[in-house]
Amino acid sequence: MSTSGIKAGIVGGTGYTGVELLRLLATHPQVALSAITSRSEAGTAVADLFPNLRSHVDLRFSEPDSGALADCDVVFFATPNGIAMTMAEQLLTAGVRVIDLAADFRLKDPVEWADWYGMVHACPDLLGEAVYGLPEVNREDIAQAHLVANPGCYPTAVQLGFLPLIENGLIDTTHLIADAKSGVSGAGRKASVGTLLAEASESFKAYAVPGHRHLPEICQGLSAAAGGAVGLTFVPHLTPMIRGIHATLYARLTGETDLQALFETRYGREPFVDVLAAGSHPETRTVRGANTCRIAVHRPQGDETVVVLSVIDNLVKGAAGQAVQNMNIMFGLDETVGLDTIALVP
Repeated sequence: MSTSGIKAGIVGGTGYTGVELLRLLATHPQVALSAITSRSEAGTAVADLFPNLRSHVDLRFSEPDSGALADCDVVFFATPNGIAMTMAEQLLTAGVRVIDLAADFRLKDPVEWADWYGMVHACPDLLGEAVYGLPEVNREDIAQAHLVANPGCYPTAVQLGFLPLIENGLIDTTHLIADAKSGVSGAGRKASVGTLLAEASESFKAYAVPGHRHLPEICQGLSAAAGGAVGLTFVPHLTPMIRGIHATLYARLTGETDLQALFETRYGREPFVDVLAAGSHPETRTVRGANTCRIAVHRPQGDETVVVLSVIDNLVKGAAGQAVQNMNIMFGLDETVGLDTIALVP
């Protein structure tokens, strides 16, 4: 670690997760931003592309140079899938800690990864070393990690909602349903007809019903908690809002307990999971800009179906905020440092 704090680099600083990382790291009291790369914007001042960062970030985008990045204590990859796996090994050898916000190291099976992402994994030997960066599950391993696979946005909301029930053997894990909705920023900053204002506004649709890339990631995490395979139907939806994920989760109860107390006990010491009072309905606007997952648990009509409502900001707890939380843990800091932002309302 440098004398001025954690020397941090970002590969791929021009997307929504990249600028969110910049926003959070620019005011982090223990971080010195060192390098921000972008092949398309190399030479451009960061504040010219993102005026919200004026007077906070005075760097220019640079070409992704492994030599310059090797000078960092930690490098974040806010890149498309398939980029981090081509650079991680060299950085790790140089003693740099790596946090990948894409999916390159989330799945443990390289064959499964290739099936879902359509390319051969460039460094399958690192998959066993990578720690899945969900602090509420893997905090101790993250503290010792050199390579962290930051979870996806849908997987964060879904796993945090189901985990207390699965860990305590209270539901039928062969028939789980996750009905999840995301704002359009989840599709990234690239030009796309489907996310144009005239296309996405005043509309609502499901997509990737036959299979979404986050499905195997969610199943991997829930299976680890269950101690065996789970059966999950996962249906994502696109909603006409910029930020936010709302996951409505359904399962059949196989045991009896006080569900409210169960969730409050499981997450009582978690700084970024907020279990709401019984009967509550969390809203995505209450987590906008904050690294918080808000959860409510219901048992409609006292029947055998349990319904969990889980909301996050897909760019914060679902991406950049969780990455900073992981960095804090990796470097022995209080994990809330730089993440004490209050959600924006309205």
